[in-house]
Amino acid sequence: MSLDRRSRLRPGDLFSLGLHGLRARPMRAILSSLGIAIGIAAMISVIGISTSSQALIKDKLSALGTNLLTVTAGTDVLGQDAPLPPDAVALVRRIPDVLHVSSIGTLDTITIFRSSEVDPGRTGGLTVAAADLDLLEATGARLMHGSWLNESTAQYPAVVLGRGTAERLGIGTVGSLVWVGGHPFTVVGILESSPLAPELDSTALVGEPIASDLFDHDGAPTTIYERSTEESVAQVRKLLPPTIHPDSPSQVQVSRPSDALAAKNTVDQAFTGLLVGVGSIALLVGGIGVANTMVISVLERRQEIGLRRSLGATRKHIRVQFLFEAMLLSALGGVAGAVLGWVITAVVARTNGWSLAIPPEVPVLGVVVTILVGAVAGVLPAVRASRTSPTAALSS
Repeated sequence: MSLDRRSRLRPGDLFSLGLHGLRARPMRAILSSLGIAIGIAAMISVIGISTSSQALIKDKLSALGTNLLTVTAGTDVLGQDAPLPPDAVALVRRIPDVLHVSSIGTLDTITIFRSSEVDPGRTGGLTVAAADLDLLEATGARLMHGSWLNESTAQYPAVVLGRGTAERLGIGTVGSLVWVGGHPFTVVGILESSPLAPELDSTALVGEPIASDLFDHDGAPTTIYERSTEESVAQVRKLLPPTIHPDSPSQVQVSRPSDALAAKNTVDQAFTGLLVGVGSIALLVGGIGVANTMVISVLERRQEIGLRRSLGATRKHIRVQFLFEAMLLSALGGVAGAVLGWVITAVVARTNGWSLAIPPEVPVLGVVVTILVGAVAGVLPAVRASRTSPTAALSS
């Protein structure tokens, strides 16, 4: 039998040698892998928390719909306000693929109070608007209490309050009286908060017929809400300005409220990138700790290295042994960090009522990265160990 065959290092032997090196100094191994574990846990938990919150935003957008467009008045060439025409809603309904259209017309000089005894100057930032009856279908808003305006109640002093308006007025149930423009109105409904139409939260909505009778509302909308099919949103968005103002389409502003939520999601992703960078630094520090541990291990185990060399182990065997030991040390830290990161993400998601959404490839990639870090960190100590002279090692 040849010498090369006798000195072959089998995978099982390599694994046993690696575990023996870690078991011989367990506290040092734990402290060294702790840096790796913290780095991986930080990255996985940050990514997991971010993806879980993003999943919540995507679910909300799916429920609310991303096909809502909001039309508001712009300004003319002189910088003056250019109001929308009274027939703007009717014009928008003629555009192909439009599903729902509605509007509100702000009544600038009309205020709402809890009673007639409140100081007229204390408006609380609340506004009163005349609402189209299709407002709920167009905006996706929902009622928290009561009912929405209909053909009958829109002609009488009935009002639906946004959630913020109801809270400021101290009204929690329907049937209460409020004073709108000096007239008593009955609260028939209270809206839930609407993420895509947040302006409704601080608004009191009355029917267009009663607004025309009591407050001389001319029917001109200040905000139009339009929903179309998902496939035609971009095309409808282009058609809205020239349809409403053929002579001066630049005086019409069109926005997509879901874009604001998407922008918030982008900010969250940028913040996540920053935190992942911090986790990477922690991982780098952990890698340096592994390298330091392996260097010290080589110095302390010179006699072991010399004995193995004298028994037939080649330089390659010694180099592979210490390189594998460094990779094993990092892998243990990576697995511990992946588990810790998953636990942290699960706790945060459960606390906030999110669904746990960690991409399965993230923990796997985290462990692979730690093994690569261990390999890089163990190269120099492994090479140094393989160059140890058997005679010098045994005599030291």
